[in-house]
Amino acid sequence: MMKAFISVTGVLPDPKNRLFLWSFLIVVSLICGAYFAGNAFFAKEYKQRLARWGLIHSMPNTKSNACKRQCWPSGSEALPEGIVARTSNLEMRPLWDSGIDNKISKRPLNLLAIAVGVKQKEIVNKIVEKFPSSDFVVMLFHYDGFMDGWKNLAWSNHVIHVSAINQTKWWFAKRFLHPDIVADYNYIFLWDEDLLVDNFDPKRYLSIVKEEGLEISQPALDPGKSEIHHPLTVRKAGSIVHRRYYKLKGSGRCDDNSTAPPCLGWVEMMAPVFSKKSWQCVWHLIQNDLIHAWGLDRQLGYCAQGNRMRNVGVVDSEYIVHLGLPTLGGSNGNEVPSDSHRGSARAKVRMQSFIEMQVFGRRWKEAAKMDKCWIDPYEQEANQTSH
Repeated sequence: MMKAFISVTGVLPDPKNRLFLWSFLIVVSLICGAYFAGNAFFAKEYKQRLARWGLIHSMPNTKSNACKRQCWPSGSEALPEGIVARTSNLEMRPLWDSGIDNKISKRPLNLLAIAVGVKQKEIVNKIVEKFPSSDFVVMLFHYDGFMDGWKNLAWSNHVIHVSAINQTKWWFAKRFLHPDIVADYNYIFLWDEDLLVDNFDPKRYLSIVKEEGLEISQPALDPGKSEIHHPLTVRKAGSIVHRRYYKLKGSGRCDDNSTAPPCLGWVEMMAPVFSKKSWQCVWHLIQNDLIHAWGLDRQLGYCAQGNRMRNVGVVDSEYIVHLGLPTLGGSNGNEVPSDSHRGSARAKVRMQSFIEMQVFGRRWKEAAKMDKCWIDPYEQEANQTSH
């Protein structure tokens, strides 16, 4: 063993030669290490570039689990997370920097949207003036196409105007009030134009709604001056809020055992007020092709974010007058229709509304039947009550 050791070490008996050999091996090792490390880095970078260029589609990615994105908006997958703008609002922006601080210290937190025609301009003006611009964005849906007729009003240039001839409030709402567009607004007033607001204060109304926990609501109707379609909407004198009404005689009785609209959990469609959360549901409930929304009112309770017996109600202390003006089906302002033509058009509108209500009812029943994962909370409630 000693001889073997001497024979090996004897190849480089000089200490300087041995030092040179060890230095050479160390340098070679460092070069090899740097080569392999650099090669791995550039290979990864190369793969990433190829993936971005679409030249390769499936390569192992050690970040795949850590960077998996949940509920990502469709179409935004190619963008970095920080640049994705999920929502918008109705705030108007200046075309250029005027040198004045354009930052709004307090943005309006609520939205008033009204379907309007120029013939009801005076009434609409009084409605809009009731809603302070510091708290409300205003959006007018012009179903007659006459936007220029509003320019002489002081607030006209500060509200949003949208025009489409002979379209309903619900047609506009489905297309222009998507939940992502109105995500900044806590409450959405989706009103008709034929409402008198002498006894209505929006701020007090919202204060009551919040205190009462109402997700879907409406101001009560003055029974002496309003066109009344449903008894539940009639104002109760001396009351702040009511959620049900009683009818103890005749057909369609409503009593303490009633659990369904129109006895409770229901508002009429001329002046509804929706919370942000409830509107996210209601928007999806509105059918794109059923523009009159008849029948929708009976299903609004499903969007009440809980029990419709508690979260849907009529505010009595802040009330309005519903004039019931037959504006839909009238002229668009370019011509003066005869009485017979006007009556015929209104009759056709009502017939179409009734047809749409039947279609909506069939769609609801079919959807409830086909969705095996959906449980109707109010069907169970009705069964419990009946037993």
